[in-house]
Amino acid sequence: MATEARVMTYARDHGYPVPVVHEISGDETELVMDRVDGPSMLTVLQSRPWSVKKHATMLADLHKELHKIPAPDWIKDAPCGTGSQLLHLDLHPDNIMIGPSGPVVIDWSNAARGDENVDVALTWILLAAGGVPKGRVEAILTGFVRSRLVRTFHKNIEVGQARAQLPSVVEWKLKDPHMGPTEQNAMRDLILGLK
Repeated sequence: MATEARVMTYARDHGYPVPVVHEISGDETELVMDRVDGPSMLTVLQSRPWSVKKHATMLADLHKELHKIPAPDWIKDAPCGTGSQLLHLDLHPDNIMIGPSGPVVIDWSNAARGDENVDVALTWILLAAGGVPKGRVEAILTGFVRSRLVRTFHKNIEVGQARAQLPSVVEWKLKDPHMGPTEQNAMRDLILGLK
């Protein structure tokens, strides 16, 4: 977690909304940082689906602000694409806390240097193909919120070049053991639907 803490401090030093890191355990398995009082963006979207436009715009803005930050020379390269920007590589509604003073981005374990379009493409994939909660009403609601979230995200950020990165990002994510078969099939369908 030492690298994650270093990335968070670097991003925060560049004005990005990240919790302050206070301490790392000696074995580097635990991190003490500021508590963010508030729900995740995902929780807000589930309880207030009518706020989807506001939160999709916020998500796009967080991407744009992050990608203004040059990557430090000590950070790893992204698994696909080349570039020199700081990437989060997991920037989605469950990694954004809505605190009293605004959004705060957490979970920087995948951060890397690369092409900002890889980051945007990955978020696009996660928004469009991430797992749907069980239950008919929840699935319908999530499907509606998901489609509005993806459309509004696209309206607020340049996705033309991100589209070109989708195949390589999907190829990378298909190797992720945390992605289930349903999510993997949805990712493949997303690529096929764009042809």
